[in-house]
Amino acid sequence: MPKRERVVRMSVEQPLWRALTAYRVLTMLYAVGLFVTVYDRYDRPAVAIAFYAVLCVWTLATLPRVQNAAACTKRFLAVDLAIALTGIVLTPLAVSEQHIDDGGPTLPSIWTAGSVLAYAIKGGWRWAAFASTPVAAANLIERGSPARDTVHNVILVWVASIAIGYVVEVARASERTLARALEIEAATRERERLARDIHDSVLQVLAMVQRRGAVIGGEAAELGRMAGEQEVALRTLVSGGLLPAPRVSADAAAGALVTAVDEPDGPDGPGENGTVDLRSLLAPYAGARVSLAEPGAPVSLAPAAARELAAAVGAALDNVRRHAGEHARAWILVEDEPGEVVVTVRDDGPGIPEGRLAQAEGEGRLGVALSIRGRLRDLGGSAEVISVPGQGTEVELTVPKHAKGAKGAKDAKDAKDPRGKAEQR
Repeated sequence: MPKRERVVRMSVEQPLWRALTAYRVLTMLYAVGLFVTVYDRYDRPAVAIAFYAVLCVWTLATLPRVQNAAACTKRFLAVDLAIALTGIVLTPLAVSEQHIDDGGPTLPSIWTAGSVLAYAIKGGWRWAAFASTPVAAANLIERGSPARDTVHNVILVWVASIAIGYVVEVARASERTLARALEIEAATRERERLARDIHDSVLQVLAMVQRRGAVIGGEAAELGRMAGEQEVALRTLVSGGLLPAPRVSADAAAGALVTAVDEPDGPDGPGENGTVDLRSLLAPYAGARVSLAEPGAPVSLAPAAARELAAAVGAALDNVRRHAGEHARAWILVEDEPGEVVVTVRDDGPGIPEGRLAQAEGEGRLGVALSIRGRLRDLGGSAEVISVPGQGTEVELTVPKHAKGAKGAKDAKDAKDPRGKAEQR
């Protein structure tokens, strides 16, 4: 039985959370030990003892909160930072003025940095800068004046936390890139496995039916022709390998996922803020008599805009089959320009006589006017029909990349079914 690719979870930031857990415990012990060694320098040791009791209980009780990003909530971060700030502000009540003048440590000492680092790992450098600011203000209030050593410590915490926050953001971006690469590799291996299985079974049977039908003739020849078209379509689908657009897991603590995360569909698909790959909507049109040429990279458009454009392509192909005949060939060319997407549909049929489109529109046959030009107009794009009698027809569809397709949603049924029948031109 062939092996299947398994979903892989990974998180490059997980070691940072483990390091933060150890840091909080060690700095708690350091702060308590420092208090014990300089006990005689405290004017009101009871204040310090009460604070350290709260600090120890809080640190040990909240160890599960600093295991991952999901457990480290905003409420926890706010309370944790409040405890650190309280300890700094209470320091003048517990120690002597000489202790403060000599630049002695505050009650939480370097434990305070753990609160700021939690912000950095959770939300990046902006969160780190946000948490460092009240810590800096509390240290200046505790000292009474911006002494040299106090400013030095404040800047050190600021720079270190922001740097770590930035590193976390870079690590997360690298993590997503690696996950996408592994997703592509897994999809490629699965596609190759399917291609081997299909080649050894379905494609060979379809090819045999095509050959035998051509030999027998009659209705069998038509059956063979259809089998040949399905063989080409299936071979194109297997070898094309359109990969799904990357998705980001909603659970940041889970790390990057080597799989796509389904998003709830709205009326227009993944949502107006999302995009879809136009190639995946045009791929079903490829067949024995329809060739599809597309870029190697995804062609991203808003969901509604992509569906409307695909529906216009389907309408153009319907016109090819209806007016150029079943045996006419068609070509679809997709061009991804910097500010727009251009799709060209060309056929080798007899072409359109001059004035025929205007005459058809006047007679109420609005296939080109509505199914093609109307869709593109609603998207803010354009549709140009170029035809020379005896030399085929070329339909050039242009859509700006910023098109959302809101107006095109009025024909939702056609938009969701690009292969729907178009009106005659």
